[in-house]
Amino acid sequence: MAAKIIDGKTIAQQVRSEVAQKVQARIAAGLRAPGLAVVLVGSNPASQIYVASKRKACEEVGFVSRSYDLPETTSEAELLELIDALNADNTIDGILVQLPLPAGIDNVKVLERIHPDKDVDGFHPYNVGRLCQRAPRLRPCTPRGIVTLLERYNIDTFGLNAVVIGASNIVGRPMSMELLLAGCTTTVTHRFTKNLRHHVENADLLIVAVGKPGFIPGDWIKKAQL
Repeated sequence: MAAKIIDGKTIAQQVRSEVAQKVQARIAAGLRAPGLAVVLVGSNPASQIYVASKRKACEEVGFVSRSYDLPETTSEAELLELIDALNADNTIDGILVQLPLPAGIDNVKVLERIHPDKDVDGFHPYNVGRLCQRAPRLRPCTPRGIVTLLERYNIDTFGLNAVVIGASNIVGRPMSMELLLAGCTTTVTHRFTKNLRHHVENADLLIVAVGKPGFIPGDWIKKAQL
């Protein structure tokens, strides 16, 4: 059987179209469009590109997007004050603080300051805990996006041996929780894992989240592996 590409761009566009329809239905019912606040501290080029793509997505679906581009010299206290104001703003439904933050600002303190109901990245301990307890609310975007891809392609994940390469708080760890919810037998590997090839070769579903192209050699991938 020839390999089949899972087309993430097509699925993403389908999801955006569905969200846009829901936004129009809200507006037609006399409700306001959802509001997203995007906070960027500093001038990290990769972060700027990522934030710009999020703002474009908001425009496509009809969200109200508010941008807060803060200088590198912004203090932790100033950033927390802004988050407090956004938490109290009834026109803002979601708050996204782009990571990484400059040195001197505590990422954990900042993420914990966002109200769990407005934590669109799903990084607040409350939302992470809900996911771990199999009662998810707001979920980390990349892991949830991967599961959505599998669902949209009608892939039955129950009983699959899933292997996640990488154990970051942003992707690897929440991905393992999503896969457990999806019925997989899940293994998470990391920099201390021994015999990585063995784990990869025995995976039915392999998810690589290490930010390094070509990290897994092609000859480690077995036939019919997802």
